[in-house]
Formats: sequence, C-alpha cells, structure tokens
Amino acid sequence: MKVNQLPNTEYAVHYAPYIAAVSNEYNLIEELEISVHRLIKFVQNIPMDKFDYRYAEGKWTIKDILLHLIDAERIFAYRALRFARKDKTPLPSFDENVYVDEARANTRSIQDLLTELAVVRQATLSLFKSFSEEDLLQVGTASNHPMSVRALGFVIIGHQNHHQRVFVERYL
Repeated sequence: MKVNQLPNTEYAVHYAPYIAAVSNEYNLIEELEISVHRLIKFVQNIPMDKFDYRYAEGKWTIKDILLHLIDAERIFAYRALRFARKDKTPLPSFDENVYVDEARANTRSIQDLLTELAVVRQATLSLFKSFSEEDLLQVGTASNHPMSVRALGFVIIGHQNHHQRVFVERYL
C-alpha cells in the first residue's frame, strides 16, 4: 500500500503533516527500508560541530532529535503490535520533552545513535513485514484517537522526514 491510499479516518488530524511528508513513490515496507538509509546517509554528511548545536535556547540538538526519533519509533511500533493483535486497550500519549530530557543523547556518539536507529528500524521492518493485510487494517486507540496499524507505519516514516527537513531548515 502507498501513502495516498491511506484514508484520513485512520489517524488523528495532528498526524496529517507527517503523513503528507511521505513519498508516494514506494509502498509502506519499501519506504520503511529506504527512508532510514536516506536519513543515516544525510546525518553522516552533517559537520561534526553541528551535532550538539541548538538553534535557540531550549531547543533540541541533532543528537536529541535522533534519539527522539528512536524513542518515538519504538512507541509507534509497540502501538502497531498491540493494534495488530486486536488489543482494544486505549494507549496513552507520551511526553516527548520528558523523554528527551531523560535520554542523555548528547553524551553519546553520533555513530552509536545511528547504529541504534538502524537496529530499531530493522526491528520495525521485521514487525511490519510480519503483518497480514488484515493486521494492517486493525485500528486501536492511542492518545484518545483512532489509529490504524498501517497509519502508524506511515507516521514513523513521516515523522523521520519531518525532522530531517527541520535539520536542513534550522541546523545547517
């Protein structure tokens, strides 16, 4: 399935910018595979002195954002697993600011963060490849909004693409 086939009834309106940031060139699995390589290559070309840079007081560094992407992908993949297994328990939101504050991303090397990002994406890919068409259509509740399994996959990609665009606009 490609992103343009995803009905907007399968995700909350605040995810629309992430969904819009996904290319329609590839299907969900292909884009999960390709997009992480694209991001890693992009980050590897960022000058070393930019990884700890903040464009304004209180803003995250590139390292903070990379670990935020890792944490968010884990949470979105967990939600996808729960929904695919027809778990109807509503799942709460998470406070990304608290996660970033507690993660200590700036104590880690950029290579360590990129390796973790690749490993997490491999796990996400394995999970999504295991889902049947029926699994991908399952809907659960996260942050008080309905969300489908397949929408979560596209949100993972679009969230990453959003932050890569922020790198270009505000950090480089």
